[in-house]
Amino acid sequence: MNRRTFVIASASAAIAVFAGGAALYDGLTPEAEPAPSPMPGNNTLVRMHSPVMGPVSAPVTIVEFFDPSCEACRAFYPLVKQMMMQTGNDVRLVLRYTVFHEGSDDAVRILEAARKQNLFEPVLEAILEQQPVWADHGRPDLEKAWQIAAMAGLDVEQGKKDAASPAIDNILAQDMADVQANNVKQTPTFFVNEKPLTEFSPQGLFTLVKAEIDASKAGS
Repeated sequence: MNRRTFVIASASAAIAVFAGGAALYDGLTPEAEPAPSPMPGNNTLVRMHSPVMGPVSAPVTIVEFFDPSCEACRAFYPLVKQMMMQTGNDVRLVLRYTVFHEGSDDAVRILEAARKQNLFEPVLEAILEQQPVWADHGRPDLEKAWQIAAMAGLDVEQGKKDAASPAIDNILAQDMADVQANNVKQTPTFFVNEKPLTEFSPQGLFTLVKAEIDASKAGS
């Protein structure tokens, strides 16, 4: 069973962890929100340039080392989003780019160009939804990825100019240095309030997040 199949097979039971009486969170963080603050103990987990979804002040931070070409990342995304909807303002998600697959660095450039146009989330979701169309391993078709981004609202002409920015080179270099610093070997890899997810499953992630939420409320 591959990682994506494993994720899907265990998803239904995992989502139930947060069912019942949970407040709904209507969306992820608007693009105008401040950048996330670094984690107090490990600055290699969160950088000021990292995309953040959810309230910046949330007591629980999920850091996901993420590859836009990764099938398991694609499978996890809706589960993490549902979890955030069910936990109100308690959880934020920080994405770290982990470009292990061919073409993933160019896909990150599309996402960063979308972020500059305040379209990060819709383009991310379109890129993930249509991942089988463009991310054929060994033969990625990035023109199709740009077309998918355009369908999500991206101004492709401006986006291609922005994608060539040296600032994105720096983001990719820093994130891959942090991948090595945190010994990330596969995607997705999760940390919750700096604690590594050791039980790789939606159930394991949701259980760890719930424990951190409970701990934050007990200490408040």
